[in-house]
Amino acid sequence: MTYPVTELKASQNTPLEEMPITQHLVILRKHLFKSVALVVGLFFCLLPFANETYQILSEPLRAQLPSTSTMIATDVTATFMAPFKLNFFVALMLAMPFVLYQLWSFVKPALFEREKSLAVPLLLGSIVLFYSGIAFAYFIALPSILHFFISVSPETVAPMTDINSYLAFCLKLFLVFGFTFEIPIITLILILIGVVSTQTLVEKRRFIIVGCFFVSMFVTPPDALSMIMLAIPMWMLFELGLWAGILLEKRRERQQTD
Repeated sequence: MTYPVTELKASQNTPLEEMPITQHLVILRKHLFKSVALVVGLFFCLLPFANETYQILSEPLRAQLPSTSTMIATDVTATFMAPFKLNFFVALMLAMPFVLYQLWSFVKPALFEREKSLAVPLLLGSIVLFYSGIAFAYFIALPSILHFFISVSPETVAPMTDINSYLAFCLKLFLVFGFTFEIPIITLILILIGVVSTQTLVEKRRFIIVGCFFVSMFVTPPDALSMIMLAIPMWMLFELGLWAGILLEKRRERQQTD
């Protein structure tokens, strides 16, 4: 079912409480279409470089492998599908700021001015932190984890990793670290909406630290190094969010006294 362009333009100036649900869905569809179009466009633009992109992804592993070992493909289609999947992931990650902007554009009319002023820095911060998490995983965590696993392998075993298995391992690691680096934003939001206070978080700090190690034990590969490399950043990022929350509460108190 289609709607005239004039109807869409008129709906943008209509109070939200007066708009029928179909108008909201039409506007949401417009934002989703723009997001999907950009992801698809980036995907096809990057597709000719899919093999080179996989070479970059596999560099940390190839640097750790013995000279007599190589990566392998255990499936006939793996040499095509692994770069293909990675290409889609890269396109989605590159388009993520635009996708979040489209989501923000849809939600923005329903927010008050004070909420809008807080949402913009939180949105930008979440994007920067997510990319920082992926960069940390690729440049720091991944080489260290691969070095550990290869160094402890028996001398009679030649490590030869399947390209699909390696891709799945890397994507999981990237997403785990990417979302982990969102902890300061999540902590700050919980403080802003009044779910918790900074005093409560300070009192429960030791339980939160134990929780960081507990969570990392389940979402990382089964070795102590991976757990520590995730748990410690989780703890530090929580402290960063707590520090920002304390500054925000002090700012509120000064505004109230003034």
